[in-house]
Amino acid sequence: MRFRARITSKRFIELFIQVSSTIAKLAKVCVLRVCPDRLCFCPMGLLGEVQLWGEVRRDVFHLFCMEGASQEFNEIYLELMSEHLGRAVKNAGSASSLKFQLTNKLRPCLTLVVELASCPGHTRAVVHDLPVRVLPRRRWKDCTEPQVRGSDVSVYLPALKTLKNMVERMANVGSHVLVEANLNGRMNLSVETDGVTIKSYFKNLGNPPNAVLCMSQDKDPENMAQVRVDNRKLLQCFDGQQINPTMAFCNILSNTLLHLVLVHEDVSLQYFIPAS
Repeated sequence: MRFRARITSKRFIELFIQVSSTIAKLAKVCVLRVCPDRLCFCPMGLLGEVQLWGEVRRDVFHLFCMEGASQEFNEIYLELMSEHLGRAVKNAGSASSLKFQLTNKLRPCLTLVVELASCPGHTRAVVHDLPVRVLPRRRWKDCTEPQVRGSDVSVYLPALKTLKNMVERMANVGSHVLVEANLNGRMNLSVETDGVTIKSYFKNLGNPPNAVLCMSQDKDPENMAQVRVDNRKLLQCFDGQQINPTMAFCNILSNTLLHLVLVHEDVSLQYFIPAS
């Protein structure tokens, strides 16, 4: 198995730093899945049953070479400490390039080389050897992208900062928040206790095109799909969030799942929060 990659664009280096920081804030251990067309992050051990799936597509890399376990199973699965990765790239914002290589230094390592310009015409390199465990193929099934059957409603999200502030206030009142949305671009958040009910309304958010195309002709677009989730789990997603997405939307599977999707150029994060 071989893996070697390099990022030279400052914009893409910053994106990779943001994704790595998000993973490090949310989970202690992460599986890095190296595919021919992308890198995937599968954090392990998030709060409760919350799942996160992150992707950095190949277009982010100036150089990307890999050889998987075999020609038939052309992938590599590396288990590593998320904090180690976050620390290694934390100060790479001013780097001219960020290199990755799977190496063997007494044990398998993901070697990161941060190249920094020290003075005109000269560079210095900071090398990080992150210990990894190469997962055998029998473990691969534990690190696959979560599958979501057709959602009942998809709606674009309001500003994430506004959404986070709202959920934080509701968390002071109750332990669960009810998320509702419909195919007319409306979304409501509410929390209810024996003594008080708080509800926030968002209008004209819009719906992703696929959600509208998949709507059955006899379905009333005003009908609300809803799911009740644990406030702590929702806040965990917002607290760890580092990227500034160009597109953010949620899918609601009624009374089953809240699926948040954040996309920024060739980087994406998906959060899967079960109903409670």
